[in-house]
Amino acid sequence: MVQIIAGQKGKGKTKILINKVNDEVRSSTGSIVYLDKSNKHMYELSNKIRLINVRDFLINNYSEFLGFICGIISQDRDLERVYLDSFLRIANIEESDIGNVLGKLTKISEQFSIDFVISISVDPENLPEEYKDKVIVSL
Repeated sequence: MVQIIAGQKGKGKTKILINKVNDEVRSSTGSIVYLDKSNKHMYELSNKIRLINVRDFLINNYSEFLGFICGIISQDRDLERVYLDSFLRIANIEESDIGNVLGKLTKISEQFSIDFVISISVDPENLPEEYKDKVIVSL
């Protein structure tokens, strides 16, 4: 399943995402990964959550990003959820490519039974129509 937290930059999406991951880690039986553009939120996350600074891995486009996601999945059979903060930045996505990338993440989610929770700096009404129902928080 793919869930989206959408809204313009500076509206508080990261805080909501961090609160959500910290709440869910308490009841999780598998691994949780939090992907971000820096280590800035390291001390706000539970120590049971694996924080990955995506910028450390020289990802240049969304195809490389999707390969990176698949690499994480292949190394952790217990992976339950992946949280993606600053989605457009970490995945190097242009707004016109959002639907394509979300479609591929949805297929990955279904194939490997992994949930993705995404923070995305886009007005919810500007998301592709097929993903508007995936918005869990709109700011």
